[in-house]
Amino acid sequence: MKEKTCCFTGHRRLHQNKVPQIIKRLNDEIENLVRKGVTVFISGGSRGFDQIAAALIIAKKKMGYDIRLLFALPCQNQDELWSDKEKSLYHNLLAEADDVHYVSEEYYIGCMKKRNQYMVDQSDYCICALLYPQSGTSQTVGYAQCKGLHITNVAH
Repeated sequence: MKEKTCCFTGHRRLHQNKVPQIIKRLNDEIENLVRKGVTVFISGGSRGFDQIAAALIIAKKKMGYDIRLLFALPCQNQDELWSDKEKSLYHNLLAEADDVHYVSEEYYIGCMKKRNQYMVDQSDYCICALLYPQSGTSQTVGYAQCKGLHITNVAH
C-alpha cells in the first residue's frame, strides 16, 4: 500500500500571495500521482497547508476520483486552542475523511513529530509546501528524504 500513498506536510502560515500558486502546483502534483496509481493521501490536519491539501482531496473525491483521504492526527484535542471558525473547518474536513488515526489521545511534547514520522512511514510520496528551513515541515521533509520518499515542494 505504501507505493500508492502520499503524505502532505507544510507550514501553518503561508504568504497569502503564494497560496494561489501553491494550490495550482498542489493540484497538478495530485493529478500526476493519481495517474501513477496513488490512491491514498494522508493529511496531518493542521491549519494551513494540511487543510488546503485535505480540502483539495475531498473536492476530487466529490468529482468521482477513486481516492481516499486519511488524517493522521497528533492527538484528539489538536484544535483545543483554535478559534471557533478554525474548529468548524477542521471538523468539517474530518467528517469527510475515510479514516482518522490518532498518534496519541492527549497532547504531549513530541506528538507532532511522531505524527509526521507516522505519515512518512506510511508513504512513498510526499508533497510539501516548504518555505522556512527551521521548521517542523523542514524536519519532516528531512525525515522523508532519509526514508527515500519521492518529494515535491509545491511552494517553489
